[in-house]
Amino acid sequence: MLSKHQVPNIEYLSMANIKSQIKRNRQNEARRVRNKSINSSLKTSVKKVEAAATAGEDTAVSKGVLHKKTAARKKSRLAKRVSAS
Repeated sequence: MLSKHQVPNIEYLSMANIKSQIKRNRQNEARRVRNKSINSSLKTSVKKVEAAATAGEDTAVSKGVLHKKTAARKKSRLAKRVSAS
């Protein structure tokens, strides 16, 4: 059994006999692997941005620069903008 991180051998998985469909399966598999990598790095970037913004606002609240609810509102708006894009 393959783990979710291993790339399967497409010839083993594809049951197609038609040449064009075999090629299409190869292309789809290559795209799936590429998209998986890109999506993973995107999620990591989003988490880093959210963590950095949250940490900055939390320190501002603890130092008395921002009011607690102002920081919460800013965090919420940032999270909404990040999830929208």
